[in-house]
Amino acid sequence: MNGYSDRINHALAFAAKHHDQRVRRGVRPPYSTQPANVGIILTRYGYDDDTVTAGILLEVVEDYGREASSPELLQTRIGEKFGARALEIALMVAERRSDDHGLELSADERRDDVLRRLGSASTEGHVIAAADALHNAGTLLADLRRTVDVNAVWTRVPGGRVRTLEAYQRFQERLDICGFRAPILDELRETVSALAGIPG
Repeated sequence: MNGYSDRINHALAFAAKHHDQRVRRGVRPPYSTQPANVGIILTRYGYDDDTVTAGILLEVVEDYGREASSPELLQTRIGEKFGARALEIALMVAERRSDDHGLELSADERRDDVLRRLGSASTEGHVIAAADALHNAGTLLADLRRTVDVNAVWTRVPGGRVRTLEAYQRFQERLDICGFRAPILDELRETVSALAGIPG
């Protein structure tokens, strides 16, 4: 690919505007770097426009879900602008605020819900979930490697070192059970292994 398509460029601009002024929890880069980095990861592995667009907009879709936005609003703001397929892929693995019965989920329940829904997600859903996890793990690894006080970094991460590594392990195991096999998952394993090698 010689450059991003107009749709992907639009998605990047849309996500950047949506995340303006936000910062990532526990690490230094602006939150707006997440969509761009996920897009780069997916493009590097040669995925199509729908998948790249879905990855870029994943956090935006999750934010709409946290605000209890209606399916109609999502369709208007995401589906009509970026395509029904891209929205469908993002919704497969987007963290939800409530379950199918409308019951609000705790933070742990939201993570478990995503793991469960990976079982019915398509390969594209698995791919964007893996890219998102790879970006998050890679950002944390870079932050740990450039500091002399790794404990200060681990304490800023929600759940700390042990729970973070457990969450990545569960995620990888779930993708294995789903039969997902791809080089992006190999890179995620390597990154998480490097994280596990840093004490805290």
